[in-house]
Amino acid sequence: MEYHNRQICVTYAELTGGSEPVMKAGTLMKNVQRKRIFSVNRGGGEGSIALYLWESIPAKYKERFIAKWGEPADVIRKSMERESVRIDPVARDFFASYKYVDKDGCSRSLSEAQQEEYTVNASVLNELIRLDGERRAMRSSLNARTTDTWEVVLENSERLREVISHTLPGSEARLKARIREYKTKGYESLVSRKLGNTSALKITAEFGRLIVALKRSRCPVYNDAQLFDEANRVAEERGWKPLKSLSGLKKYLNSPEVQQLWHDAVFGEQKTRQRFERKQRTALPTRRDSLWYGDGTKLNIYYRDERGDVRTTNVYEVVDAATEVLLGYYIGDGEDYENQYHAYRMAIMRSGHKPYEIVYDNQGGHKKLTSDNFFSKICRMHRPTKPYNGESKTIESIFGRFQQQVLHKDWSFTGQNVTAKKETSHANVEFTMDNKENMYTLEELKAMYAKARDEWNSMPHPATGRPRIEMYEESVNEETEAVTETEMVNMFWVFATRETTFTDQGIRLTLKGKSYQYEVFTRPGVPDHEWRRRNTYRKFIVAYDPDDLTSIRLYTKLPDGDKRFERVAEPYMVIHRAHQDQTEADRAFINQEQRANDADRVERIMAGREIEYEHGTAPEQHGLNSPKTRGASKEVLKQIEKRTAALRYERRQAGTLGQYEKQVSMTDYMDLEDGDLPSKPRKVDKKKMAGKL
Repeated sequence: MEYHNRQICVTYAELTGGSEPVMKAGTLMKNVQRKRIFSVNRGGGEGSIALYLWESIPAKYKERFIAKWGEPADVIRKSMERESVRIDPVARDFFASYKYVDKDGCSRSLSEAQQEEYTVNASVLNELIRLDGERRAMRSSLNARTTDTWEVVLENSERLREVISHTLPGSEARLKARIREYKTKGYESLVSRKLGNTSALKITAEFGRLIVALKRSRCPVYNDAQLFDEANRVAEERGWKPLKSLSGLKKYLNSPEVQQLWHDAVFGEQKTRQRFERKQRTALPTRRDSLWYGDGTKLNIYYRDERGDVRTTNVYEVVDAATEVLLGYYIGDGEDYENQYHAYRMAIMRSGHKPYEIVYDNQGGHKKLTSDNFFSKICRMHRPTKPYNGESKTIESIFGRFQQQVLHKDWSFTGQNVTAKKETSHANVEFTMDNKENMYTLEELKAMYAKARDEWNSMPHPATGRPRIEMYEESVNEETEAVTETEMVNMFWVFATRETTFTDQGIRLTLKGKSYQYEVFTRPGVPDHEWRRRNTYRKFIVAYDPDDLTSIRLYTKLPDGDKRFERVAEPYMVIHRAHQDQTEADRAFINQEQRANDADRVERIMAGREIEYEHGTAPEQHGLNSPKTRGASKEVLKQIEKRTAALRYERRQAGTLGQYEKQVSMTDYMDLEDGDLPSKPRKVDKKKMAGKL
């Protein structure tokens, strides 16, 4: 409905629309064709609608129209008046953000209906004040009296009440008071006095603090009924209004803003943090090896130990976050350094790449791996999870689903965590204990668990529906490094924390109370005696592979703290002591090493004597005798005597031919061995030498 060329018109939709139209569309068109109803606008085009002259509508259709839509003239007038009242946007914002304290002492916002009511009232007051101002200005310009001003204001208010449905007072006196208060206090004056009336509070702020204190009390601990009685007893002593019902007390205590004040004292701070702390929502990686999780948990399968007792053990797992593939694991009691080391090693070997990031918890084994720079070697970055925040770790969810979907199928399943609420998550203890003799041994348990992991990796991923292992193998992460054999050594060989001395019995490495002995060889089965002469009783840093102790690496610690590789050492040769047990190889090795030890002894003695004769400190050079070599074979003694004599002669020989001939003439045959003469000085032909130059 609208005015068109100062005539009231109705629209096509108003006549034919709805489930009960005023008239059918065909009837309307026939009446227009027969010129019983006049079309003043055919419509068509954007923003143009078909309009029909109200006066031309037949009487029976007018009655139907008025019953459905109302008298067109009145509807249009009210619409125009409604549009004349401008809704105050500042008032709408004010009431949308307005807060008050309710009867329970809690801060509340206005309801949407209240916001709309107060906004409309403010807008109408603005219009009344505007109209009154215009009327006063007009009368003032005409020098007319304004005694009936408030009567006119009331008339305008009632007229607008029909148009916009405000809730302002209907009497002149109360409306006058409301307008004056509005001019003084603004929007605040329109809020009902019943809201925020602190005199009606059931629990005052001070009383509420007492209730919270009693709820937090640990000495004694009150249940809600006891707290109700104690709170009312204290309230009576202090002259406060008592609580009327236990249900009201519980409602107050369990309101969100109050619950946070006592929850930690009753249930513990960790549960309170998990309940109220905002959780991050994160998207998992889309590429393999972007993020690995490492964590240890109980392996939820019973087994029978050597004594026949029912036991459980632990497993440390490494999981790829993108595909949920279980990459590496190690079964063993506890969650120590060794379990974690072996699990990560297996994961690296299975992947063939270094992960971009590793996330782990704060267990002691992880701290040792971190201090040894282990994680820095195998990934770009690593970090621990927030302590006591298991719900944030993806691996915890994977463990749970692995147990529910795979491990639970085995009758030896221990059940999930004892706090699990589902009955299907609990173990059948009676059946388990009556079948102790049929349980897995530890080795059988390890084989069973390996198959279970393969089954999990072959199952569909919940997000894609594709097998997890297929997703992993087909994924490519161009930012992860492929692992070479040399890098495997750098990553997984462990350096002992203390230096170890290489002694006459080689070098020892002790791991978990077991001792391993090594030595250096020139080739298989032949110890390197030359290296031993230079390094026996020297200290070395030992590097070893915990998975393969068939060799170790020896490093020298440099003054600046760095290390320098020296040699690879292999297990110390062991032979049978009893002659009866010795093989031909044993006897050949004994003879070989005896000859090598004799040679070492001769070289060691002669090296010292050479230095003595070189610097004139030999006993013979001072009329004394060197001590005889005892406990040596005749062959060894003969070599020492022969080389000593040669050394003595070498030191007595002169530098010229005349001196040499004099020395020969003074030499006795008793001083010679095998007819040897003192070394003769070589003559140099200066002419030939000059010719060469």
